[in-house]
Amino acid sequence: NESDKMITSWLAAFRLKTLPLALSNTIMGSALAVNVDGFRLNIFVLAAITTVLLQILSNLANDYGDFVNGKDNADRIGPARMVQTGAITPTAMLRAIVVNGILTAISGVWLIYEGTKGISLSGGLLFGILGVGAIAAAIKYTVGKNPYGYKGFGDIFVFVFFGLVSTLGVNFLYSKQLDAILFLPATAIGFLSVAVLNLNNMRDEASDRKSGKNTLVVKMGIENAKKYHYFLIVSAMILVLLFAYLSNFNFDQYLFVLAYFPLVKHLVTVYKNHNSKLLDPELKKVALSTFALSVLLALCMIFFFSDLIVNNS
Repeated sequence: NESDKMITSWLAAFRLKTLPLALSNTIMGSALAVNVDGFRLNIFVLAAITTVLLQILSNLANDYGDFVNGKDNADRIGPARMVQTGAITPTAMLRAIVVNGILTAISGVWLIYEGTKGISLSGGLLFGILGVGAIAAAIKYTVGKNPYGYKGFGDIFVFVFFGLVSTLGVNFLYSKQLDAILFLPATAIGFLSVAVLNLNNMRDEASDRKSGKNTLVVKMGIENAKKYHYFLIVSAMILVLLFAYLSNFNFDQYLFVLAYFPLVKHLVTVYKNHNSKLLDPELKKVALSTFALSVLLALCMIFFFSDLIVNNS
C-alpha cells in the first residue's frame, strides 16, 4: 500500500547502509577513552545518535541538493534518489532536512552539555561551534548556490568531521584531555571514510563530469583517483598498526588486522577494475570493513587495558 511505499522511500533516502560507517568514529572515540577509565554510557548513546542523525542529514541534503541543482541524471549508477524518481517531493524532503537538522542540533547540544561538565565555558563554546559547523557542512555539501561538494572539497569535510572532529571530539568528551597518539586512529577513520566517498565519486565519474559536478575524481581523473584511493586505505591500515605498536599492544591485541583482509581484497578489485560503474558493491565492503576495524580495535583496547588494570591491582 501507499504507506508502506512511503516508509520504504524514506528508508532508502536515509541510506541505512552508510550508518555503520558513521558509527565507526563514535566506537573508536569511545574505545580510546578506556585507558583513562572515562567511558560513560550516556555519552556513547548521545554521540551515536548525533552521528547517525548527522549522516542521515547529509544523505537527505545530498538527495535534495543534487536534484535541485540538476546534478542527478539518467547516467547515474548508484542507489536511486528519492526526489529525482518522484518517490518523495522536494517540499517533503526539504521539510525532512529541517526536522532532521533540529533533531541533530538537540542531540548535539545534549551531548555537549553532558560531555563538557567540569570544563571551561570556552571549551563548551568550541564544541558548540564545531557542532554548528558539522550541521552546516552536511547541508552545504550539495545545497545552496555554491555547494562545496561540486568543487572537489567534499573529501576535506568528510575527513575533518567524520574523522578528526568526531573521533577526537567524542574521546575528549569522555576523557577531558587530548593525547597526540589518538590522532593516528582518528586519521585512519577519516581516511577510510574519505575512501568511501572517493569510491562513490569514481563510480559516478562519468555522470558527474556530464552534469558539471566537479568532484575531486572528476578533477584528477580515474587513474589518479585510484592512486589516491590506495593511499587512503593503505595509510589507514599503517596508522592503526603504528598506534597499536606505540600503545604497546600484546600480540593477541592485534586481532583487528582481520579487518585488513577484505580491505586488501578490495584494493585488488579496484586495481583490476576498468569499468567504474562496477565499483558500486565495493562501497558497502569498505564501509563494513571500517566498522569491523573500529569494533575489533575497540575490543582489543578494552581487553588490553582491562588486563593492565588487573595486573597492576
